[in-house]
Amino acid sequence: MILRRWRNEDLAPFAAINADPEVMAWIGSGPMSIQDSVVYMTRNDSFFDTHGFGLWAVERKTDGQLIGSAGLRRFERPRHPVGSCIEAAWRFAREVWGQGYATEAARAAFIDGFNRCGIKTITSWAPTSNLRSQGVMRRIGMMRRPDRDFDAPALPEGHKLRAHVVYTADRASWPAVVPREATA
Repeated sequence: MILRRWRNEDLAPFAAINADPEVMAWIGSGPMSIQDSVVYMTRNDSFFDTHGFGLWAVERKTDGQLIGSAGLRRFERPRHPVGSCIEAAWRFAREVWGQGYATEAARAAFIDGFNRCGIKTITSWAPTSNLRSQGVMRRIGMMRRPDRDFDAPALPEGHKLRAHVVYTADRASWPAVVPREATA
């Protein structure tokens, strides 16, 4: 796969991914409109200019097809239960689920975030019922943080996606970090 910045021609396939009810079943707001996908794609690409990292477009090498997004972004909501942090996130087309793309892309994002960007801690969370995302978190070496679990404040009591689990990875202990002196 290729992790790269976003292009205008990514909009149609990315909007199709975001409009798929199964893909978006884990997002409390549900499927996205084309306009919402434009905003999401543009905002995520601008993170690279602002912060030096962001959510990449994920392209399959064999055929050049956009299959999803993955990477790191600043999550700046001090009143949210996880607070402000660097968030790891991914979203892939349903037809590529279970093929290792999310794990490979997340691992690449962590290596870049810890080594090139010097990020100290990366956080990720998912609804308790989203076992696929939790599996990615475990496979890339994130540690479960039950002390930080939360109920999504935007979702009503009793909503099936309200309860979330939190995982973190620290630069100091993550297995694929290159020592600073080796990169100098």
